[in-house]
Amino acid sequence: MARLAGKVAIVTGGARGMGEATVRLLVDEGAKVLIADVLDSPGQLLAEELGSSVSFFHLDVTRKTDWQKGVQAATALGPLSVLINNAAIIFQKTIMDTTEDDFMNIVRINQLGVFLGMQAVFPTIKDNGGGSIVNVSSIDGLQSKNSLAAYSSTKWAVRGMTKAAAIEMGKHNIRVNSVHPGGIYTAMHGSDFISQEDADQFYQHHAIPRVGLPREVAALTAFLASDEATYSTGAEFIADGGWNAGLVQESLPQL
Repeated sequence: MARLAGKVAIVTGGARGMGEATVRLLVDEGAKVLIADVLDSPGQLLAEELGSSVSFFHLDVTRKTDWQKGVQAATALGPLSVLINNAAIIFQKTIMDTTEDDFMNIVRINQLGVFLGMQAVFPTIKDNGGGSIVNVSSIDGLQSKNSLAAYSSTKWAVRGMTKAAAIEMGKHNIRVNSVHPGGIYTAMHGSDFISQEDADQFYQHHAIPRVGLPREVAALTAFLASDEATYSTGAEFIADGGWNAGLVQESLPQL
C-alpha cells in the first residue's frame, strides 16, 4: 500500500515548482490533493492531468475567507489530514531600498499566509483524528544573505510559528514541522532562463556540488506528511545540499 493512502492534503503554491513536485509525489504515494494557488491555468491543467485524486482551488493565502472555502473544497476529497504551506515569494533589496509596502507585501504572503493556513485547517484536522502540517521555510530561515532582510525575516518567522504550533497542537495528534530548502531549480531560482548546468556552477563549493531539484524537497515533505514521521514535530528538516553546514575551502586539504 502507498504510504499516503487515505490521506487528503492541501498544497499551497501547488501549481508549479516545488509545490507541483510535491503534489505529484503525494498523489504517487496514494494521497488525494487540493492544489491551492492563484495561478489558475497551470493549477487547473495539473489537476486535469493527475485525474480524480486531485482538484484545483483558487486560493489567495492572504485571505481568510479563501482559506475557509479551501478547507471546504478539500473535504470534498475526503477527511483532511495534511497541510503543506508552500506558497511564497522572494524579494531581493537592501534594507535601505526596501519600502514599507515591499516589506508588508512579503510578510502577508510568506508569513501571514502560513499563519492563516494553520488556523484554517486546525479544527478539521483535529476532528479527523490528527495529521501533519509542513511549513516550507528556507535555508534563509536558518541564516541569511545581503538583500534578503524582508524575505529572510518571513522565513525565520515561519520557523518560529512552526515550533509554537507544534507545542500547541501536539496533544491533538497534529505534528507541525518546517522544511528548509537551499537552492532549488525552480522558476524562483531562474529556471525559466538559466539552464540547470549553469545553475550547478553556483554550487561548486557546496558539499553536494549542484543545484537541488524540486522532487528532492518533495520527498522530504512527503515523509513528514506520512505516518513514518509520527514522533517528529516542532523540528527543522533541511534539504540544501549541505549549504548550511558550510562551504568547501579550496585553500584547505580535501579528499
